Amino acid sequence: MIKIRIILFAIISITLTNCNTEKHKFPLDKRYWDLNDYDDAVLELNYGYEADEKLPTFDDPQTRIIVEKLTDQQNFNIVLDDNELGLKHRNNVAEKFFNEWKNMNNIYDALDRKDQYLYDKEMLAVWHFGLELQLKYFKLGNDQIKENADDPNSSRVKNNINSNIKTLINNYLIYLDEINNEKAFTESGKDKLADGIDKYFPALIELYPNANYNGMKNKTELMLKKAESDKIKASLNNLIKLIDSKSKKESQF
Repeated sequence: MIKIRIILFAIISITLTNCNTEKHKFPLDKRYWDLNDYDDAVLELNYGYEADEKLPTFDDPQTRIIVEKLTDQQNFNIVLDDNELGLKHRNNVAEKFFNEWKNMNNIYDALDRKDQYLYDKEMLAVWHFGLELQLKYFKLGNDQIKENADDPNSSRVKNNINSNIKTLINNYLIYLDEINNEKAFTESGKDKLADGIDKYFPALIELYPNANYNGMKNKTELMLKKAESDKIKASLNNLIKLIDSKSKKESQF
């Protein structure tokens, strides 16, 4: 009788688990998610879960793959890095991914009653997805401006491109604003926040070494005064050194 009860309990547990996974459907069998997949997945994650229902997380073995698929940068890189595709087409795809990313920002931004992020690692993974995407998106847009211009070296074209670069830099500064919320992060979240500074900000400066980073330096110095995490402080100090090194090189010419 006891064995029968155990077997029945196991069957019920398996049935409940299957129902739970089938409740929220994602194209997990696909190697890369396209824009239609993102439309469905972002809609489901934003509005398909009950208020008291836990969202997919990196810490949950059953749902981890959903977060990994959602934040996999190869989903857009597979298209945006393909030089065999037309520039206009890639720029159009980049813009649509950018719009998807803006909607993704609302998925993991919830706080608990202690003002702690419920999903800090997942939120930062979405942020990193956007930081990488914007490097591609703005470059493709600037390349298309040059391609469509009668005179790619005209002051009008240069002004448009510089304006886009300024917008990109300002978008990156919003990431640094998260340091104001440092107390809302777990220790692993703080480390991941610092990793984003270490990886994506140097990539931005490498892509546009001659841009004006004075505003970024000022912002970084202010955040350095507020930061408490040693790893975040180290990342901010390294960013300041990188900006200063670029400025010194420019002054030599």
